[in-house]
Amino acid sequence: MVQHASGLDPAANRARLRDLVPDDTDLVVLPEAFARDFGEPGSSVAAFAEPVDGPFATELATVAHDRRTTVVAGMFETSEDPARPYNTVLVRGASSAAYRKIHLYDSFGYLESDNLSPGAPLPVVVEVAGWRVGIMTCYDLRFPELGRALVDAGAEVLVVPAAWVAGPRKVDHWRTLARARAIENTVYVVAAGQPGPRYSGHSLVVDPLGDVLAEADEGPAHLQGTLTRSALETARSTNPSLANRRLS
Repeated sequence: MVQHASGLDPAANRARLRDLVPDDTDLVVLPEAFARDFGEPGSSVAAFAEPVDGPFATELATVAHDRRTTVVAGMFETSEDPARPYNTVLVRGASSAAYRKIHLYDSFGYLESDNLSPGAPLPVVVEVAGWRVGIMTCYDLRFPELGRALVDAGAEVLVVPAAWVAGPRKVDHWRTLARARAIENTVYVVAAGQPGPRYSGHSLVVDPLGDVLAEADEGPAHLQGTLTRSALETARSTNPSLANRRLS
């Protein structure tokens, strides 16, 4: 996980990818809106929206190829409404996908839907190094039904790029929700946030029984975690809640 802030210059953010993405790991997760920061609260990001084959996506794919890894990172994607692009997470590398954020951040005094369009409520799951990886974005973490939909689609890992705005209780909510999604679904959660002071930082890896394996502080950081299939299998044997569900 790369807990580094994006700036307001898309070209500068693209140029930093090559320095930030390592070559000794299967999966690299950068934060939400890494192609270009949100800017002032409530401001339009429409001028910085790109297609999923635009400059940011192209550079992301090139870096992923050169580093022999799969990279996840956030951008603003052009939509049918030119004034309200999608808040999109790209996956580039051995797998390729685009996930459009479903739940927009109309909360804690913000109205993300004023300037962004929601994606269709469809789970996006990709394969990375033999693992099934489901994609969520930031505020999505507060909606357990999305996590469960991803797991029902086969996800064993939930990856959550975020720009989790700082404030009272926000780090506690972030950690609690990440652990909850891991525990209730018996999956790994890999949550990568932008750093403080504007955002909360505290990127973390949670195992399928809810133990925090690695966590950053508020500032810029690289954080590494190792996921093992034996831990996933042990968790699902110890707590077979997915198998024990009764839906009717």
